[in-house]
Amino acid sequence: MFILKSSNSISQIARLQSPKFRQTGSNCTLSFWYYNYGQSVGAGELKLLVDGLKQPTVLWRTYYSEGNQWLKAVVQLGRLPHPFQFSLDKISLGVYEGVSAIDDIRFENCALPPPALTCEGPNRFWCRATKACIDRLLVCDLVDDCGDGSDEDSCDPDLQCNFENGLCNWEQEVQDDFDWVRIRGPTPTVNTGPLKDHTTGTARGHYLYLESSEPRQFRDKAVLLSPLFNPPGYGTCVFRFHYHMFGKEVYKLSVFQRTVSNTKGWPLWYKFGNQENRWVRQTLFISSSKPFQILVKGTVGDGFTGDIGLDDVSFLGCTLYNGKRNLPTVSTPTSGTSVPATLPMNSCTEEEFVCRASGHCIQMIQKCDFRPDCSDKSDESACVMEVCDFEDKDLCGWHQPALEQMSGNYSMLITKTFKWQLGRGANLYPEQEQYCPLTDHTTYTEEGWYLFADSSNGEFGHTADIATPVISLTGPRCKIIFWNHMNGSTIGSLEVLYKSSNKTSKLWAQSGSQGPQWNRAEVFLGIRSNFQIIFRAKRGISYMGDVAVDDITFEDCSPLLISDKPCTSEEFMCANKYCIPKNNLCDFVNDCEDNSDESPGI
Repeated sequence: MFILKSSNSISQIARLQSPKFRQTGSNCTLSFWYYNYGQSVGAGELKLLVDGLKQPTVLWRTYYSEGNQWLKAVVQLGRLPHPFQFSLDKISLGVYEGVSAIDDIRFENCALPPPALTCEGPNRFWCRATKACIDRLLVCDLVDDCGDGSDEDSCDPDLQCNFENGLCNWEQEVQDDFDWVRIRGPTPTVNTGPLKDHTTGTARGHYLYLESSEPRQFRDKAVLLSPLFNPPGYGTCVFRFHYHMFGKEVYKLSVFQRTVSNTKGWPLWYKFGNQENRWVRQTLFISSSKPFQILVKGTVGDGFTGDIGLDDVSFLGCTLYNGKRNLPTVSTPTSGTSVPATLPMNSCTEEEFVCRASGHCIQMIQKCDFRPDCSDKSDESACVMEVCDFEDKDLCGWHQPALEQMSGNYSMLITKTFKWQLGRGANLYPEQEQYCPLTDHTTYTEEGWYLFADSSNGEFGHTADIATPVISLTGPRCKIIFWNHMNGSTIGSLEVLYKSSNKTSKLWAQSGSQGPQWNRAEVFLGIRSNFQIIFRAKRGISYMGDVAVDDITFEDCSPLLISDKPCTSEEFMCANKYCIPKNNLCDFVNDCEDNSDESPGI
């Protein structure tokens, strides 16, 4: 369709109207190709007209000549429950010189989910009237995915907010630079921010946004605080939200979790830069052993086309924390590893660790150093264990950072992700037995547990990381010994990585099939401080090859102690007063930590 010029009256409109549609499903998008070229070709806009709403919603605009070419426009419609139609208006002020055209209009994913005969499994939900079978994660997320509203029935209003009537039980942080703004319709700046909200899909609905124009400066922050939640224990607590990041100078949106109120918390998720003119859904899985709070932080970019939108925030499987509004405020050594509020009386500084039973102070570098310095060993409690055989289904402090800090208990919810999980020969299905260990290394039975990266999930080249908590300090002879099983025609690789602050380096790697047996590996660490060890599995080209590890041991890893007594006749005194065995002199290993045992003068 193209426009023929008919007259030169002051204001002319050419209007093309669609047929009427009854409704759309939640993933509906409309796309078309348009052409707008000429010296004074003028603007055009696509409007949504919903039955019962006086005000139309602008869905898309072109302002001026965009060159002698066809361009594609993609418009996110989302769930529209009421009858509606579109109007494509071309407005010309006085002189119209040019060509405007539209072609290849296409609707995608616009039907509601089809009815199903059965709907089984813990992660599915069966819609009451439409009989559609949908993902459980779509329940109580403020979007009617079923088409009959049954997935949004009997939801706890305290666990969701669509910002139609204010902030619900969310609050603005007072120590940030500015606040999120509640608005309806487009944001004030052209070519940035949403044109409509996510809840209603029209200009009538409200959402929150971050205004990036003056007086805002680059990297100003606005933080929104959730209510407080109980620790989810062994259940799952899921946070869902929709964000809109459109504009050349959009900078950053991030989500943090905290258990202590005067901290920034630790990052769960972040996104940088322009994500196109659409609302994007994000799902985060949350684990915590203490009451916690979620922070949503928007950061302004280097310019005014950087508006960020937020809408339809909801929690699933979480419970509010006793109606209280405060988390403990404790001086914390590092954010994310907060000290419990019930610590004994102590006079420790922020740079010291408080022993839980006695209240004694020890240096932070003594926490997680493979040597208990507190009488109750509390300084080594939240650390990686020296020996881990994975029996009793225990991960010994190892965790998977990429799964939004999810532990193995929630693996059912992210079934298709390539990740580490606990396994044993007794639980294998027939096809797995050719390339996955039938027995573990600890007990040599089918009942024994090991850790494996299941390659029936994920795709070629995907990686799965499992990491230790931060290790403060190790001694000069520290090494990791572990057993690995890599059998199968399309096995990928296994790497042992060392990560300190932002640097990651490879210490050991093995790729390809190593035969149907457990193989021993040893990795020397020596003296290192404030670091993590990561086991990284990389998936091969198909599912025939699972990487497994068992019996991970940190050997001789506690740092040297300065003794009160003089060194014995069998020992050598280092320049820094450490005592080491005389056998260790001149052996090319820095056993003293200051290299004095390797001095040419000995």
